[in-house]
Formats: sequence, structure tokens, C-alpha cells
Amino acid sequence: MTGHIAVLVNPSSGRGRGAAAAARAVERLEALTDEVRVFAGDSVDDTRRLAREAVAGAPSALVVVGGDGTLSSVLDAVVGSGVPIALVPAGTGNDLARALGLPFEASDAASAAAELALNGTPRAIDVGEVESAAGIARFLTVAALGFDAHVSERTNRLKWPRGRVRYYLAILIEVARLRPMPFAVAFDGGPMRPMPGTLIAVGSTRSYGGGMPVCPDADPADGLLDVTHVAPLGRAKLVRLFPLLLRGTHGERPEVTTVRATHVEVDAPGLVVYADGERVGAGRARIRVVPGALTMLVPAAVGATDQPDGAGLDAGPDRGGELAA
Repeated sequence: MTGHIAVLVNPSSGRGRGAAAAARAVERLEALTDEVRVFAGDSVDDTRRLAREAVAGAPSALVVVGGDGTLSSVLDAVVGSGVPIALVPAGTGNDLARALGLPFEASDAASAAAELALNGTPRAIDVGEVESAAGIARFLTVAALGFDAHVSERTNRLKWPRGRVRYYLAILIEVARLRPMPFAVAFDGGPMRPMPGTLIAVGSTRSYGGGMPVCPDADPADGLLDVTHVAPLGRAKLVRLFPLLLRGTHGERPEVTTVRATHVEVDAPGLVVYADGERVGAGRARIRVVPGALTMLVPAAVGATDQPDGAGLDAGPDRGGELAA
């Protein structure tokens, strides 16, 4: 690989872990090559501007240090640029890292992930798009509608406590306020039909919320979206479903329906959409897949075998996160 390496940093990702991960990543890259240029933003808008600037410089690779939300926030700048991406996971959920087999837990994970900018295997993955009254937003993991989106809204509004406990408190509050949603859904251009339910998750990857496999068979490179629909549930049944969601075995329940499609349309009163841990839409939403739109640099074994991500839970949702999520 020739040319310089650009490093895009979100210092605030992972509640401050981004700055520490960036320091380790840059140190490792500078030990391997003298062509490293660092772009560090102080806000989402700043990060987007710097991503465009970094890509305009035609680097051989762009290293993005941050969480799922950081990478999804710059997709408009990188999709179609021809610049491959090496992700140094520094969020609190890191679900894309799980899907792609990227290092994110070990003490040397930031250094190992940064090295993929030089020795990683290119892998084309799908990009999701949510179109709603709020515009078009791109995502890489799971779009959440219904109960899980409400949990994310609640989590973001709560100022206390910190970490995963805040997320669990949001779940308890929303369980107490649980109401079925009168979803109407259409798949691949078919007619809208009533599908009332508790939640809908539309996934390009299998997990969100730090490893919760809500779409357990999703493949980020198959050109399809996996849709999980949970029928209307009472509070007790929803609570009993949680352990199955954690294990990825909820698809065996009669209340759960799974569908694969290239685009999905969902409508419901008061509908909000979260994706990659961020609020991305409101009102009637059209969710579609753009196959192979982003090239990621991944470990050689993963790129060769397309191994799916593992399950399990990490430190919680990225910047609010989701249940399912």
C-alpha cells in the first residue's frame, strides 16, 4: 500500500476512550510509516468536515477512531470515495467491530486495529439508508423502531446514572409505559399492511446495544436487510423475552417474525428511528440497503472466510444505544 495514512479522531467517543485509543493508534502507525496525517474534530460537524478534507487528500487508507456512530456520521464523505476504511473501535457498543472481527477488547486492540490500515484485507460491506421526513441518513448496523427506539430516546434524556445502568433504567421506565405500536409495513415494494407490534429491528449486522443479537443471521455483505418484528407483548412477556434476545434465540418464539428484504417501509404514529446508536429519522421511514458500498480493512482470516460476528455483551450502547435494544 502506497501513499499516506489519514487518521480521523473523535476524542469524545466511548465517553472519552476515543482520545486514548487515538494516541495508541497513531503511535503504532508512526512506528510503521512516516506518512501519517491526523484529523481531530471537536464536534460531529467538525468530524464530518475533517472527513471530507481527509478523503480529498486521497490517502491509501482512512483510519477512523471512534464508535459505530462516529463512522456512520461520516459515511456521506467516505462512501463512493474509493478510500478503504480501517476502524479503531472506541465506542461503548462496537457492534460493527463484532460483525467484522475487528480487535476491540484487548489492551493492544487500538494498535492492532490501526495496523489494518497497512496490512488489512479489503472487504466490501453494505450500507443502510433511512429516508424519512428528517432526510436521508446512512447506517451500518441496525435501525431500531418501536420499543427499542423509545429506550434510546429515554436513555439520551436521562442525566443519571452513568454507563449501562442508565440504559437499564431507561428499559424499566419504558417497560412501565409499554404500548403496542400500530405499525404498517411493506417489503420490497409490496403493499403496506398492518403489522402491529412491540418493535421492529432492521439489521445489516446481527447485533446492537453492545452485542445483543437482535438480527442473529444478518450478514453485512449479503446485499440484504434482516428484519425482526416482535408482535404486541404485555410487560411480563416482554421481560421473559429478554434472555432469549441476549442469546439470539428469540426467533424461535411465535411472537417473533423474521424477513429478509432489500428495502422496507414502516409507518406508525409518532414513529422515530435510531440507527448506529443515533436518532436518524422520524415519521414514515423507508429503509434500504446499498450493497457493497463501503470498503473496510479487516483481518485476513475474516476477509477470506466472511466469519460472522460473535455474540455477547460489552460495555453497553454507543451514545444512547438500543435494546432489542
